Amino acid sequence: MSQILDIVPLTKSAFAPFGDIIEADPVTMRYINNGTTERFHALAAAEAAGEGARVVINLFRGQPRHFPYEVDMMERHPFGSQSFSPISGRPYLVVVSEDEGGRPGRPRVFLARGDQGVNYRRNTWHHPLMSLGAVSDFLVVDREGPGNNLEEYFFERPFIISEPSL
Repeated sequence: MSQILDIVPLTKSAFAPFGDIIEADPVTMRYINNGTTERFHALAAAEAAGEGARVVINLFRGQPRHFPYEVDMMERHPFGSQSFSPISGRPYLVVVSEDEGGRPGRPRVFLARGDQGVNYRRNTWHHPLMSLGAVSDFLVVDREGPGNNLEEYFFERPFIISEPSL
């Protein structure tokens, strides 16, 4: 029997165990370029461990998910962080879980606004990209280099996400 997962708003405090939220935060804002640009500084730090590794910037195009949706797997990246910043302006789901002895625990589901990005810390269990409603593009920053930077875990019993309320 599958277990239902609740969807909660994406907030800095709720997401802190898993990484950073990338959004315009007035606390970090400063003016640059003779006052013509607002810079929201150091919202997240990219991680790239290992000799020969580097940080790369990608464009991911996510297909919309259909609900109810079964979360039957999670993944993590042991050598680097991975950030997702929506550039289509559409909300999306963020599914993460804490590590429980080398495997993911019960997933948590966050509803991210179209102006919020996330930066998963190195070794954070998360579900692959979950676009809602329409095809959506994301700017993704992650690690490229030697070593297997992907670990997957498949649950014996999937968890269920009901239709999100947008």
